[in-house]
Amino acid sequence: MSPRPRLLPAALALALVTTGALAQPASAAATASAASAATVADPLLDKLAAIPGLTVVSETRPSGFRFFVLTLTQPVDHRRPGKGTYQQRLTLLHRSDDAPVVLYTGGYGLAVNPSASQTEPTRLLGANQVSVEHRFFRSSRPEPADWGKLDIWQQASDEHRIVQALKTVYGGKWIQTGASKGGMTSVYHRRFYPDDVDGVIAYVAPNDRVNPADRAYDEFFENVGDAACRTSLENVQKEALKRRARLVPRFEAEAARNGYTFTQSLGSADRSFEMTVLDAVWAFWQYSNESDCADVPPGTATDDEIYDWIDTVAGFSFYTDQGIGYYVPYYYQAATQLGWPTLKFGHLRGLTRYPGLYQPNSVIPAELRSRHDPLPMLDVDHWVRKQSSRMMFVYGENDPWSAERFTPSRHDSYLYVAPGANHGANIARLPDAERQAATDTLLRWAGVTGAQAAQRGVSSIPDDDMLPDRRTF
Repeated sequence: MSPRPRLLPAALALALVTTGALAQPASAAATASAASAATVADPLLDKLAAIPGLTVVSETRPSGFRFFVLTLTQPVDHRRPGKGTYQQRLTLLHRSDDAPVVLYTGGYGLAVNPSASQTEPTRLLGANQVSVEHRFFRSSRPEPADWGKLDIWQQASDEHRIVQALKTVYGGKWIQTGASKGGMTSVYHRRFYPDDVDGVIAYVAPNDRVNPADRAYDEFFENVGDAACRTSLENVQKEALKRRARLVPRFEAEAARNGYTFTQSLGSADRSFEMTVLDAVWAFWQYSNESDCADVPPGTATDDEIYDWIDTVAGFSFYTDQGIGYYVPYYYQAATQLGWPTLKFGHLRGLTRYPGLYQPNSVIPAELRSRHDPLPMLDVDHWVRKQSSRMMFVYGENDPWSAERFTPSRHDSYLYVAPGANHGANIARLPDAERQAATDTLLRWAGVTGAQAAQRGVSSIPDDDMLPDRRTF
């Protein structure tokens, strides 16, 4: 394979336009001028071109930035690199050669047509940003797909090769970040390749180190918010299940209108309905705020009011083949390694029909259902507690995913909890003193001053909350 990446025609044309090569009159002199302009040095593209297996798919130039969509040829199995490859998508937001780099591992897929955005650490540092699509999501899936190669070490090894490749372009400090599953992904990379980056900031990253021991989640729901809100949420779940005979036909009619099916996921509309009702309170605290308790319908509400509230909060379309399809790699990973929250649902005793439904093997195709291996999470948890360094964890006080959290070591590592925050917790939502301390630590790890970061950080690039949209499919 050539050591230079392929540059697709659209990207090449754009490069020519930005150098002026395509803006000249169609004459012999202009042709010569265009040929000369086309050879104007572009050090960044030259460095990217020197990376084996890298393809520049496209480039755009937002104000003050260059934004690239890239692919990198990766081994399907890093233990046996000669046994097949796949193309992993990533993007590069380039600010400057001497700025630090934020490695953003979202844990899921990139947008179908990615556009420039920046994470909170990227903005705080005035950094470049490399965003990585997790293996087996969207087009970053080997063909044929060997699902046994979807594990935390293989993805960490993907990221290791990306970092090593792009360190030939950027010689400064590297910081890794991600939220939720992306935060978990950043932790796993740090575990297996601790020298790749200079620090990690993981947002709302669950740590299900002993999968069946999930008392922390039940305790969370017993104490979050005020008693009146908790009672209202339990009651709306009870009412929905009591009215199953009327609400499921409504759901079936909606599914028929929209082409939703259940054959590859829950198996029936009734099972999907029950799963959505079980998930409604979790989804409420994950995405809503305590002030939204006022909108929870009372037990005297109509069928339409209860159905519409659950649909707004949890989305009946989510637990359909079409809603789950994008998330199948996540649920496969949860079933095999990551673990999942096991809740008792004591208040719904006698109203549910499907014992053991609330777990990842329920929502993925039968051929992918697997036995859970507890060792990887135990290993990661022990390493984070005892051996890790320069790791920062940010959680939300009212976020159910933050109930089981990582405990950082004493080696220049930190844990912050944003008061009243849900799954969107970040540094900006911390109290003033903690926000400044976290920012100062991040700047120190990245080797930049606040003035340097501020000078590079002003831009029109939108912020990225690093969380997937549950309703996108």
